[in-house]
Amino acid sequence: MRRRRCARPVSDDARLMAKHRVHLVPVVLALANPPWQRDVWLDPSAFEGLDHVFHTLFDDFCDADEPERYFGVSLRTDEEVVLMRQLGAALNAAAAEAPGDTDAECLQASAWPEVVAMAGRLAQVMVANDLRELAALLDDAAVPDPFQIRSRLVPDRRDLLNAPSFPI
Repeated sequence: MRRRRCARPVSDDARLMAKHRVHLVPVVLALANPPWQRDVWLDPSAFEGLDHVFHTLFDDFCDADEPERYFGVSLRTDEEVVLMRQLGAALNAAAAEAPGDTDAECLQASAWPEVVAMAGRLAQVMVANDLRELAALLDDAAVPDPFQIRSRLVPDRRDLLNAPSFPI
């Protein structure tokens, strides 16, 4: 199998962005997934927990308090910056309700549903932006139009009218 070469070269900035987002996007997705949070973050043997989330979002790959500084580094668009700021505010509000600073307390905080909602919005935007960037890197050659995919999966109504009937 021959490897397809990207239609345009990948810049150093794009590589840095990808390295940041490979850490950032999964954390945002985890924040949008309450069953994952209960199953993984409340398991004392698991590495991942809210400490990891806070380090990723506030220290290592972004600053959810001042996300503008990460525009072009780990955040692609103004919309991502705005949503990251809102997510950071929601996380800080939930953490303020957890006097013992435990994951279980944060998950029980009255502000936690807002964290999940904001993370869901941000996750959708980030994933969509990453997919658009991937399509651009591939120069759209390998990404079919959504209508073309649908037309191959869903037969045309005229084809159904001419199809042989089978007894049921």
